Amino acid sequence: MTTETLTTAGYIQHHLNHLTAGNGFWTLNVDAIAVSVVTGLIIVGLLRFVASKMRVGVPGKFQNFVEIIIEFVQNSVNETYHGKSKLIAPLALTIFLWIFVMNVMDLIPVDILPRFLGLFGVTHFKAVPTADPNTTFAMSLSVFVLIIFYNFTIKGIHLGKELLTVPFGPWLFPFNILFRLIEEFVKPFSLALRLFGNMFAGELIFILIAVLPWWAQWMPGGIWAIFHILIISIQAFIFMMLTIVYLSMAHDTH
Repeated sequence: MTTETLTTAGYIQHHLNHLTAGNGFWTLNVDAIAVSVVTGLIIVGLLRFVASKMRVGVPGKFQNFVEIIIEFVQNSVNETYHGKSKLIAPLALTIFLWIFVMNVMDLIPVDILPRFLGLFGVTHFKAVPTADPNTTFAMSLSVFVLIIFYNFTIKGIHLGKELLTVPFGPWLFPFNILFRLIEEFVKPFSLALRLFGNMFAGELIFILIAVLPWWAQWMPGGIWAIFHILIISIQAFIFMMLTIVYLSMAHDTH
């Protein structure tokens, strides 16, 4: 019983460890970086391929599919973002597709990539970049930089008035500044932790299912995979929509 417990615990711990490089604060999760880059290149390659094969008269099925996604993202931006910017729609499309493809990596059986890479001496490998908080915080901090940039460039001097007077009026300006700082700094945390928490939980459930005997894995694994397709789609959509909402808030004045 003890041996079985240790073996199961070791199996779970093994799949939760990253392939790393460096030490201490500067430790890099190489697997998360590699998969993020590869999935990003796949998206760029596919979109470039569709653009090069674009046909106006009789579009192919894949072109129709890509156009549906682009139209869906554009409509979401038009309904949510109140300003005018050529950056928002491409940014939203990139975020949605990139996060979705990274999330899809969670549907690959947990032992396939580690066993294959083990042939080349790789001892640990996590295939889901969005289950790594470093990845989700890197993306959310990039959005946070854009939020700050839009606040300064669009609002200008009015930003100072907004900081000092909203929501309690000018006489309570210290509380106004405090509340505004809390409001702004919560945004990257909400983006990063929501995506990380959902994807890490999904990955952990797949690992726990893999611990079961092979004949007992099919039903719970299949049911969870079908349900997880909905989760990974919703998480990509939520991250995209919150990004649009936050940038729209940076554009609007109170």
